[in-house]
Amino acid sequence: MTNPAPAASAVQFLEVEPELAGQRIDNFLRTRLKGVPKTLIYRILRKGEVRVNKGRIKPDYKLQAGDVVRVPPLRMSEPDEPAPLAQGLLERLEAAIVYEDKGLIVLNKPAGIAVHGGSGLSYGVIEAFRQLRPDAKELELVHRLDRDTSGLLMIAKKRSMLRHLHEALRGDGVDKRYLALVRGSWPTSKKRVSAPLLKNTLRSGERMVEVNDEGKEALTLFRVVRRFGEFATLVEASPITGRTHQIRVHARHAGHSIAGDPKYGDEAFDREVRDLGGKRLFLHAHSLRLTLPDGTELTVEAPVDELWSATLERLSA
Repeated sequence: MTNPAPAASAVQFLEVEPELAGQRIDNFLRTRLKGVPKTLIYRILRKGEVRVNKGRIKPDYKLQAGDVVRVPPLRMSEPDEPAPLAQGLLERLEAAIVYEDKGLIVLNKPAGIAVHGGSGLSYGVIEAFRQLRPDAKELELVHRLDRDTSGLLMIAKKRSMLRHLHEALRGDGVDKRYLALVRGSWPTSKKRVSAPLLKNTLRSGERMVEVNDEGKEALTLFRVVRRFGEFATLVEASPITGRTHQIRVHARHAGHSIAGDPKYGDEAFDREVRDLGGKRLFLHAHSLRLTLPDGTELTVEAPVDELWSATLERLSA
């Protein structure tokens, strides 16, 4: 790929490597054309200025190995423009990495940081890592965590790793476990919650999920880890399916909402937990087990943050 001049680039011809086969043209261009606004990329696609093998294509065209993509001259960013993300945030995320190899990054995502930009946010974890790893041209989120949920998040550095993990997630090849502090005394006998979940979008644009027979099948396994009298219980939750807000909605459906949950929580319970210093959503992805493409089994664990630990100490005092 030719280096663009500050004003405008020349016509570029990009050949699609075999490992990128199946990727959408818009995602391919967003990864390859660093510094070009997404709005401009979608504009040249809509106007038919991007050609594949000399022919016009739609923005959802899926690339084939050996395709030649023609990109018209583009106005690019200045190559020495300052990084838009704060150095402090980048350092915090770099320090949060708990595992990294040639194809995969696993980090202990702090609560309060979105996994990607959008909905009024200009950046998220994936945008930050594209700055932290500029040579990794194929960085993609493997899965998502809610903004207020902390814990283990996987980022693929190669297309082949992304495909491998997506296939594993569709089956039972990835074991994900979460810790949650819930209201009341969770019964030891209640080991599973099976309830279909339906996703709704409110007029405000906010996403809400409810238990509804018209929704998708969803199953979460629960195990009691520690009790705090009748007030609260620390549980481990294993989502067998991967629905939006699944653990949060299933916990509430069971009568034991998660502490600090602004959408599905219990206000009185949340207030008491906040009074103990616990101002956060108490949901944390703490354990991950999977098999890597070479057959090696990877097990990763992530500790909870200081606020979480301090709140539990006060609960047990």
